[in-house]
Amino acid sequence: MSKTLVQALSAATLRILRPLVRVLLRNGISYGTFADLAKWVYVDVATQDFGITGRKQTVSRVSVLTGLSRKEVSRVQDLARPDDTAEEERYNRAARVIGGWLLDAAYQTGNAQPRDLPFEEGEASFTSLVKKYSGDVPARAILDELLRVGNVERQENGNLRLMSHAYIPQESEVDKLYILGADTSALISTIDHNLDPAVERKYFQRKVRYDNLPNEVLPEFRALSAEKAQQLLEEFNGWLAKRDRDINPSVDGTGRNMAGIGIYYFENPEGEGRDDSDEQDS
Repeated sequence: MSKTLVQALSAATLRILRPLVRVLLRNGISYGTFADLAKWVYVDVATQDFGITGRKQTVSRVSVLTGLSRKEVSRVQDLARPDDTAEEERYNRAARVIGGWLLDAAYQTGNAQPRDLPFEEGEASFTSLVKKYSGDVPARAILDELLRVGNVERQENGNLRLMSHAYIPQESEVDKLYILGADTSALISTIDHNLDPAVERKYFQRKVRYDNLPNEVLPEFRALSAEKAQQLLEEFNGWLAKRDRDINPSVDGTGRNMAGIGIYYFENPEGEGRDDSDEQDS
């Protein structure tokens, strides 16, 4: 690897780590804990992704790839894998239920707005919605979660009203940290894909940014970007939901794939976290 490439990658790593370390320190995660996690990932990636075709990956080869001693590689391989399966499952189930409520005509009013739903009375109930879009999970459990985060509100007549079109946990730090890992991982995976010279078909990756905006512009842009982004995400959600076999088992095709698109807003006072890239990057 050339010196210039090492410098560029080192600079990029520092920029990635700075906001991450702020989150870690704010939540009491020491350098020692972070170092152990980093070692675990180095060993896991070297083992899973950098093997030689037709040959079992060895401790010695992982040691060479990572720079860790064979003793340390063996120690790290014996550590328990950090697990956030429960948070992922809860997040996905809640998001699918909201998506169905927004898109399925059976749960909409005449003007295509989400209808207030009884909990279990009738064909178009919250219980039937959960069964259709979230499988065999108890409807009460999904309702408790959506009430907890403020997505749903119970009306005086007992019906349930959808208050927000996006599942965004407002109180649980555990849920928010799951989103940190999932969304950041997806973004960096896209960048990794696009940096791979062996890949011909690149993924869409764009941003627009200007660095001399007055304070008074920001509230208007926050509101505008949130409105337009939500509209676009709901359009994509409708397109994907019709083609997802968990929701529509009759959809034909081979393989099992995950795909989506993410949109994020950012702002910083001039001089904080700035780079030397152009105003519009592609």
